[in-house]
Amino acid sequence: MTDRLSAQILLSGYAQGIFPMAESRDSTQLHWFDPALRGIIPLENFHISHSLAKEIRRADFTISTNRAFRAVVEGCADRSETWINGPLFALYDELHAAGFAHSLEVWNGATLVGGIFGITLGGAFFGESMFSARRSGSKIAIAFLVDRLREAGFSLFDTQYITPHLASLGGIEVPREDYRARLAKALYQSADFNAPETPTPQLLVQRTTQTS
Repeated sequence: MTDRLSAQILLSGYAQGIFPMAESRDSTQLHWFDPALRGIIPLENFHISHSLAKEIRRADFTISTNRAFRAVVEGCADRSETWINGPLFALYDELHAAGFAHSLEVWNGATLVGGIFGITLGGAFFGESMFSARRSGSKIAIAFLVDRLREAGFSLFDTQYITPHLASLGGIEVPREDYRARLAKALYQSADFNAPETPTPQLLVQRTTQTS
């Protein structure tokens, strides 16, 4: 338990396989978590359903990265209960400015309708949270994120926990020891979140179908 956490300590925690959360948005303290079963999305097993593929092909949205990081975090925290408190907002802003925290946004014109953000270390992407303000907004964000992670050289997509929503996309739970082995390997890999170009919706579906 801590109410003072530096960005460097947070990164050190992630490298050890633990992550912080608050009990509520009003809490000033953070707690470290190390679940016995860890949620991940194996990048080679990501699944796009026929309905999601159809929605992506409609291309009635645009995708950006790191264009509205703070707005994505705010969207993720805009719910009745959230573990993102003031100290975490500040830490995420600091990590984003330092190049360790990234966001992927889904837009309808000038309106932000979905997004996901996370932290990167080596070839590991630690997904923090996502939100949706349109049908399948978060699923579209994850689909483009997985494609980016593959193209950028990442090997680990950590989701902390698994929900039915993530399970439908290929998310699984792995034991703590398995997760830490994957993490240890990923930390020594080189990956660049900003390097890939965003594919067209049609190319995204094609590439995902070929690799899943």
